[in-house]
Amino acid sequence: MVKPVRKSSTKNPPILSHEFIIQNHADIVSCIAMVFVIGLMVQATAPIASIFIALQHNVTETGEIPLYLSGGKDWAGIFFYSLICIVVHAIIQEYVLDKLSKKLHLSKSKLAIFNTSGQLALFYGISVLWALEVILLREHYIPDINLLWADYPAAMPFSMKLFLIIQIAYCLHELPELYFQRTKKEEYLEKITHSLAALTLIAVPYFLNFNRLLICLIALHYVSELTHHVCQLIQTVDKDEKFTKGTRLVSIAVLILARLGSVVLAVVTLWFGLALGEQRELDLQAGYFNIAPVRLVLLTGILILQLYHTFNVVNQAVARMRESKATVTSTRIKPQKKDKFKKSKRGGEESDLPEVDQNTNKNLRSRSQKTK
Repeated sequence: MVKPVRKSSTKNPPILSHEFIIQNHADIVSCIAMVFVIGLMVQATAPIASIFIALQHNVTETGEIPLYLSGGKDWAGIFFYSLICIVVHAIIQEYVLDKLSKKLHLSKSKLAIFNTSGQLALFYGISVLWALEVILLREHYIPDINLLWADYPAAMPFSMKLFLIIQIAYCLHELPELYFQRTKKEEYLEKITHSLAALTLIAVPYFLNFNRLLICLIALHYVSELTHHVCQLIQTVDKDEKFTKGTRLVSIAVLILARLGSVVLAVVTLWFGLALGEQRELDLQAGYFNIAPVRLVLLTGILILQLYHTFNVVNQAVARMRESKATVTSTRIKPQKKDKFKKSKRGGEESDLPEVDQNTNKNLRSRSQKTK
């Protein structure tokens, strides 16, 4: 007898439904990205496709090392690389984080933290290494800090411009990821605000040609964020909570140092360094924005951002201290209540006994106390 073939219980969602798009969003987005790549191979569409894939606003002649400025065509590249970020996000989630989470057997709350911190830790780690390679090895902004404000508006090398475009593209890709990751409706507003704020804080200095300062501030900020998310991953895996206090202290210390470094760097560059090279008025065509009002607005925004992050960390630390104190006091009070309950129970039991038995119990207690 041949056994009948069982029909699969899992039904495929209808095409173009919400569930279908969410399950297959990486394949859909990769197909859209492939349209631009194929367009680059066709002679008729190559000029249009190259705007999305290749870096624009080259200011050097042929045969020289390419240098770039920022401009409006960069938004086409930001859109294309945001598609690549969506595809890479899905690959990391499916082939790395999902496999690790199955072995760890995490709860739902810890699984959400593990997935978020895992994605961000990988992104921040790669970005920090890339930024340090540009700052220390290629451009030598440190220790020669005068290069941060020299020759403004200075052109960017290929590696630096690609780095900054990918940072903006990553912030942009976080908006559709809210839909793809089935984010709760009550969390939409907070996460959209966070993504748009990050997009604005990177895009504005980029298009105002303060790129040397921007890449240094990004490196400092990402070091603190990388430390925070690595500590979050350790805390989710650490079931016995042996490393919880230590990782929190390390995260807070690195964050405060990064905020102080960002404030010092921003004040030195925007308030002192660029003020020395201020030569002419605002010139949109030449990309010259080194005037006092623009620098003051940028410096104010950076200071507010650093204060906001520091306030959040201090507020969370105070809340955790209060919670720990409340748990300690509750554990101390509970056994006292039990003792009182036992004493009252004993007293109640003795009061229920006749007078002779009560007297014998008292005599036995007095004898035991004397022997002690």
